Amino acid sequence: MSDDLWRVPAVELVRRIWRGELSPVTLVECCLDRIEARNERTNAFVTVLADEALDRAHEADRAVERGEELGPLHGVPVGIKDLTSVAGVRTTYGSTALAEHVPERDDPAVARLREAGAIVLGKTNTSEFGHLATTDNDLFGSTGNPVDPTKTAGGSSGGSAAAVADGLVPLAQGTDAGGSVRIPASACGIVGIKPSFGRVSRLTRPDAFTDASPFVATGPLARTVGDAALLLDAMAGVDPLDPFSLPTADESFVDATDAAVDGFRVAYSPALGAFAVAEAVRETVEDAADAFADAGMAVERADPDLDGVWEEAREASLVTFQSKMATTVAGSAAAFGVDLGERLDELSGVLPAMVERGREHSAVDLGRANAVRTAVFDAIQALLSEYHLLVAPTLAVPPFERESFGPERIDGERVDRYTGWYLTQPFNMTGHPAASVPAGTVDGLPVGLQIVGRRHRDADVVAAAAAFERQRPWTEHVA
Repeated sequence: MSDDLWRVPAVELVRRIWRGELSPVTLVECCLDRIEARNERTNAFVTVLADEALDRAHEADRAVERGEELGPLHGVPVGIKDLTSVAGVRTTYGSTALAEHVPERDDPAVARLREAGAIVLGKTNTSEFGHLATTDNDLFGSTGNPVDPTKTAGGSSGGSAAAVADGLVPLAQGTDAGGSVRIPASACGIVGIKPSFGRVSRLTRPDAFTDASPFVATGPLARTVGDAALLLDAMAGVDPLDPFSLPTADESFVDATDAAVDGFRVAYSPALGAFAVAEAVRETVEDAADAFADAGMAVERADPDLDGVWEEAREASLVTFQSKMATTVAGSAAAFGVDLGERLDELSGVLPAMVERGREHSAVDLGRANAVRTAVFDAIQALLSEYHLLVAPTLAVPPFERESFGPERIDGERVDRYTGWYLTQPFNMTGHPAASVPAGTVDGLPVGLQIVGRRHRDADVVAAAAAFERQRPWTEHVA
């Protein structure tokens, strides 16, 4: 049975465990066997907690045998991105300078997953401090795409996305500051949700307010919308130490997967009115967008008013992100017990340059950046005052070479190779909920469709994604 167990959706795994038909030990062993056999292809997991996970699985088995009340993820293994703290487990942030860093407490999302009965299987790869939209660092190397390991898995939650897409683990957690859940979900052909800012609580110290610029979210990565909703339900909730955490939603996201979508008005935008998008990707997403009409929604061609705004906004987003990286380094001694400011030469990629640029920005620079950010917010709000949802490509291109930062041209048009190929950043500037679902393929490589909802209407995004999935079921697993 375990040979094909990785193909079973998490919602069904939970049912089998609850009914006593599936042992959590068997499930964990299946994942560990698959990691041993396949992780070398992608480098998705960077730390595997085999002994600890098996101990937890045996405890979960005994709880079932005793007839105890079981949580919604009882006995289900999960992967945790290596930017997210797990108490007593090496959490490196993809940094050689933090190779031995072991946090003393769980991130709120991890704590809630444990409360739900999930078993932490290990940590997944990321770019260092999530500074790139691909997944690579000097400590662990790059993460490849399960569809074609010579191609990128996207990032910065590429390890989590690749682990789920390749069946190494049923569910994984990611974080998203510019698209880092949705980008790898699109690249790997799975579901990724960036919930509303504050929907899943986070713990950041010494600066409790750092996640506001840009808006950073914790979200689920899964092979189906139902599985993603299950994981989001488990992670979402208020934490008194997060000044931005939202009240618990009135309805469960799992329930939202069956919600009616008749009457939803959907704006389809092939490039958000501002991005270069490869023609093959446009065609794939446009064809997929017909599924919303097939599901009973009214679909119209409409763009947010970003023309003439986004180029300045892109620069503004760099100012905020560079400042965030510089602030992270400035607070590193208090946060990690390591002063990264004295070890900049150990940081990977373009991170040292980001930090140096961030140190140069003034409070006035940040104020100006937020004024431009406001224009993006107003443009998205204006469109979503007329429509319930906005759909667009997640990425402008299919997955590219594994060691690349991104394309320099898209269909002949020059773009920024670091930021010009993903259409996710605007919604980290605004905080709107957004998801990426598989739309199809180009040359055999996955293409994602992005669904954006009104502020705090995460349930609408989940409902629309589930309706889309029913109309256009995708191949969920990589053999």
